Amino acid sequence: MLISKYHPDFVTVTCLNWAPVLAGREHKEIVMNSLRFLVKEERVRVSAFVLMDTHFHLIWQVMGEHTREDVQRDFLKFTSQQILKNLRNQNSPLLNDLLVEAKDRKYQVWERNSLSVELYSEKVLAQKLDYIHLNPVQAGLCSQPEEYEYSSAWFYEKNELNFDFLNHYED
Repeated sequence: MLISKYHPDFVTVTCLNWAPVLAGREHKEIVMNSLRFLVKEERVRVSAFVLMDTHFHLIWQVMGEHTREDVQRDFLKFTSQQILKNLRNQNSPLLNDLLVEAKDRKYQVWERNSLSVELYSEKVLAQKLDYIHLNPVQAGLCSQPEEYEYSSAWFYEKNELNFDFLNHYED
């Protein structure tokens, strides 16, 4: 069994200027496939997530000798590259919302300095889990958390593994 030197983290990643980068199904799939890869490679354990149009939340735990900084940097870099590639291929007008005047890049998908909060207790973890699952309800996208497709709420509410990269936080 792989061990972690870290507590789980609550992570919030926001699209640059709250642009609806994740409104399309294919960009949500890029994020989920990247999470799937990180789990398969035993870099993280993912306990919860919700993907909204302009941001996403995760509860994950960095595993083994990997560092939080490296895993998060690589994850965000890879997903942004894949999303930008897709937007360029589609000649999407959304690219204009992601234009930046940076020395090292022309476009940026994610806001810098994503929120990452270490979850030291099960009580705080449970609060963040509820926050994640209620996000689409509060946004008016559904009436019950388990109705929202891009969320781990179904997994926790129905006890059915609908995403192969999820692990229950108690496991």
